[in-house]
Amino acid sequence: MTWRRGLLAFAGGAATVLAFAPFDLYLAGLAGLALLVHLWVRAESPRAAFRAGFWFGLGLFGCGVSWIYVSLHRYGGIPAPLAAFFTLAFCAFIALFPAAAGWLQARIAVPAAARACLLIPALWTLFEWLRSWVLTGFPWLAAGYGALDTPLAGLAPLGGVYAMSLGAMLCAGLAWCIFFQTRKFLTASLLVLLVAAGAALRSINWSEPMGAVSVSLLQGNVPQDLKFDPARYARTLETYAHLAEGSRAQLIVLPETAVPRFLDALDPGYLERLRAIGRRNGGDLLLGVPVRTAAGEYFNSAVTLGVSPPQRYDKRHLVPFGEFVPPGTGWAVRALAIPLSDFSRGAREQAPLAAGGAKLAVNVCYEDAFGEELARQLPEATLLANLSNVAWFGDSLAPAQHLQIARARAMETGRAQLTATNTGITAAIDRDGRLLGRLPAFAEGRLDLEVPRYRGATPYVRIGDLGALGAIALLLAACALLARGGAGR
Repeated sequence: MTWRRGLLAFAGGAATVLAFAPFDLYLAGLAGLALLVHLWVRAESPRAAFRAGFWFGLGLFGCGVSWIYVSLHRYGGIPAPLAAFFTLAFCAFIALFPAAAGWLQARIAVPAAARACLLIPALWTLFEWLRSWVLTGFPWLAAGYGALDTPLAGLAPLGGVYAMSLGAMLCAGLAWCIFFQTRKFLTASLLVLLVAAGAALRSINWSEPMGAVSVSLLQGNVPQDLKFDPARYARTLETYAHLAEGSRAQLIVLPETAVPRFLDALDPGYLERLRAIGRRNGGDLLLGVPVRTAAGEYFNSAVTLGVSPPQRYDKRHLVPFGEFVPPGTGWAVRALAIPLSDFSRGAREQAPLAAGGAKLAVNVCYEDAFGEELARQLPEATLLANLSNVAWFGDSLAPAQHLQIARARAMETGRAQLTATNTGITAAIDRDGRLLGRLPAFAEGRLDLEVPRYRGATPYVRIGDLGALGAIALLLAACALLARGGAGR
């Protein structure tokens, strides 16, 4: 593979970032994926396909998750050259997943059309899914997220974001066939059929409404570099108390670690002040706060305060280095100087919180990137609630991408999703991914609105990622039969 092809693959990956928020240019992303299909189909060897996948991945992740540098340098205190190195090293590591998919598809001898429309979509999606759990997982920038505003979003309630990824790669493969294969009418017809099927699925309501609940989402806009400053502490508490006191909602949601001090160290008078607000409104507050136990465990938690019995959710999917210390890496955490960086994992199975007239499937920050884990609280939950603090990533692509991920979770589960953040983007999302309301980023405010509750279960809630994995298995089985038939001839 020449350096020109490597540069072309890198550019294709970078262009694919345009399919994701805040750009939402799906056709640019489709063109990038179609270019990767072309490079893989025309690769002269598995090694060349590996390199094409790697450079494509480096372009995709190097541009799409460059906000990691902001976290490491601006807020983690890492010198700029070292932060850039760590960011590049991380992007290079996750670029190995598309590289491995490219190598493997090149090892299987099938016709070009089958490679583009069956083998490549299946292996791309399979390695996306693997990326979501290897070494605790990093499922960011799955191709399906770029298709949320297309008819392919109809696949979300069936097989989640990976079903959408499979559909997106299938569209890219069909587009490549239209340009480079002979049966153009048949290929175009299949593309139209796929899009039409997705549009038809979008018209199905997989859950049913059961009334609305009044909600207030609070955005304190506390700068990350001041969040844990003792001199800012009293002002932070007053900011959230003042915002909450102005609300008459049944459910008031504060962001992740809205109060940057352990729950047992808080002034009981302040907690009673918040509890009184919930009782006055005939509902509850959901407060993001760290919790420590007598056994010496620390949890990134959300607790209820109000008319309902006290309840707590403990974050279970932690971020390496940011929230827990992988064995043998304590030196890296000390270098990053991140407060509260060694939490314990919450229980794998946690019941929804009954608060504010709803049953809340609570998740904290990065957790809503793992759809199958979130679905474990359903169908009992009637509403999703995410508490986040993406101020770690400044004014980058991360907040918009995180909101896009939250929209996918609403579509998959047939539930409205609340996202309360420190600096943005705070929003409420209906079950179809439509924004019911949002606050501007980097502004203090309160979002007041009526949010519908839903009941019922989408196919994704019942079977999780198995739907997408089953489709992948069928495509790979078809490719195996084609490869075997070709070898027999």
